[in-house]
Amino acid sequence: MKNEGKSRYLALSVLSLSVGIIAWWFFTDFLKTIPAIVMPGPVKVFQTFAKKLFDTTPDGATLLQHLQSSLTVALSGYAIGVLIGIPLGILMAWYNKLDMFIRPLFDLLRPIPGLAWIPVMIVLFGIGIFSKAMVIFLSVFVACVINSYSGIKQTKAVHLWVGQTFGASNFELLWRIAIPTSLPMLLTGLRVALGAAWTTLIAAELLASTRGVGFMIQQSRGLFRPDIIIVGMITIGGVGALLAKLITLLEKILLKGGRW
Repeated sequence: MKNEGKSRYLALSVLSLSVGIIAWWFFTDFLKTIPAIVMPGPVKVFQTFAKKLFDTTPDGATLLQHLQSSLTVALSGYAIGVLIGIPLGILMAWYNKLDMFIRPLFDLLRPIPGLAWIPVMIVLFGIGIFSKAMVIFLSVFVACVINSYSGIKQTKAVHLWVGQTFGASNFELLWRIAIPTSLPMLLTGLRVALGAAWTTLIAAELLASTRGVGFMIQQSRGLFRPDIIIVGMITIGGVGALLAKLITLLEKILLKGGRW
């Protein structure tokens, strides 16, 4: 039954994508209701995609070079945000004094969207990799702190009481009970943070960059190349979906086969 459900989901996914592509082709290439200069058809976009894998024109780099640059920045900022945000959220939820000390500053920073930090980081660090990585770090950091904090706070008091009854120390209660209980929320935070990192990066590259998928889209907009713009959009969506799938696989491994 489980394999049957997966096969059905895969078939419906392929059907959904096929219907979307056929509708796109029907209204652009067949009926020509939308001018090609505004919305090229799937055939043209596929040709551009294949060509852009090896061609550096008109923006000075191939699609893979742009993608490599974007992933380097995104994953760097993401890793730093996760490594700092998750432990901090756990500690804030577990130690009330630390929570009272950090929360006012965090509550001040939390409502600020990652995009608002872009001008500040450009002024401080220029338009290089570090400035974009810092913008991504801030977006990821907030998502990780919120989800890890919420996960620890949802630990049931009865579970902690049982641990205390068996003589568990405060650290053992945190490591053996609270963190495993909060694991679904922690992994949700990883997924949300990944989406925030990818979105923030593309926006940063649109505003200030010399290479990356967002930079490629921005340059193509000025050159009236909607086919390259759509190639960039498809690349963003495809890579984002792949990264989200990796987080989902990690979630399945940890929640079903993980040992604490």
